[in-house]
Amino acid sequence: MSTQNSIIVPCLTCGARNRVPQARTNDTPRCGKCKTPLSLNPPDHPVIVSDALFQKEVMQSSLPVLVDCWAPWCGPCRAVGPVMDALAKKYQGRVKVAKLNLDDNPATGSRYSITSVPTLLLVKNGKLVNTLVGALPQAQIEAAIHQML
Repeated sequence: MSTQNSIIVPCLTCGARNRVPQARTNDTPRCGKCKTPLSLNPPDHPVIVSDALFQKEVMQSSLPVLVDCWAPWCGPCRAVGPVMDALAKKYQGRVKVAKLNLDDNPATGSRYSITSVPTLLLVKNGKLVNTLVGALPQAQIEAAIHQML
């Protein structure tokens, strides 16, 4: 987002929205609330999350989050991988795309009653707003993203 000669940068740590003058973007700006250095370039690839990081990276995210819950032995999960990569690039800075390996992180899968993979969780403002099950086409996933936005 931008406001005339400044940009609004969400803090990836605390979620605070910070106004950074464009002339100061090379100065390593810090969050006004928690003082953490701000990331001016949100990731253009899926972020790997775990049970330990799920609360911080997904539920406390300042951006809406699309979580790909997958397993390495799952063929359809591997087919969805390139779609998640494409969505991370397309929605960079608007939607955080995350991947959660359920074999390594069973607590989150249990918490959300995930019984099939791949399962996609759409989370906004710390609340689960939609769940998609199966290897769906990119257009169908994008339609769910647009409903969330």
